[in-house]
Amino acid sequence: MRHSPRRKEGKIHIYWQWVRTVRQGGKVVQETVAQLGELDGEGRARAQALARSIYGGGEEFGQGQLFDDGERAKALAVKLDAVRLERSRSFGAVCLGWVLWHALKLEDLLSELMAPKREKVSWAEVTAILVIGRLCEPWSELHVAERWYRSTALEDLLGVSTEPIYDERWYRGLDRVLAHQEAIEKPLVQRLGELFDLDYDLLLYDITSTYFEGVADPTLSPSAATAVIIDPTACR
Repeated sequence: MRHSPRRKEGKIHIYWQWVRTVRQGGKVVQETVAQLGELDGEGRARAQALARSIYGGGEEFGQGQLFDDGERAKALAVKLDAVRLERSRSFGAVCLGWVLWHALKLEDLLSELMAPKREKVSWAEVTAILVIGRLCEPWSELHVAERWYRSTALEDLLGVSTEPIYDERWYRGLDRVLAHQEAIEKPLVQRLGELFDLDYDLLLYDITSTYFEGVADPTLSPSAATAVIIDPTACR
């Protein structure tokens, strides 16, 4: 959230925007995603209520202050030549995924359906990593295990390191979830409607899970090219 003051007819108006940081060439700039206009006390209260409804109202996932409280932070002197960056990891996307995971109450549901036994990392935790990984960077389970998970702050949010998770558990995780498909779908649809105040008769969710890569044959003329369309919903 960012606000910008503007003067109109001798009065100062505060306008709010959603912004995101993007790289343009060699510069990092803030790009406006949405203009929210002027937000009075009631508008800020609605925004905060929406945030609480998503992350459940707990302080663990709260953002502290969505809006400037008017207090100036104390300035601190920093020796730039003594500052270094270590173990840099992405945070924003996985934090949002983890907040939504809790808001949809999937952690409690999967812990009940796949109760932990003697394993160090439960199937519910493995599933959370795979689902959030698919949300943030849809690659294979191997990519999640070898690269993606280690490059994000999800390890800190979950408190689960990669060492206890052997490769076979990554590959078998979604098979375990499939066995409880109907038991997951019904409460998920209900919770989705409650959380986002949706009114619907049918909810469809489809992810393309099959794709092809290749190099064009230069000996083929355009007229000889053949297009093949495969319905991803028919592939498992």
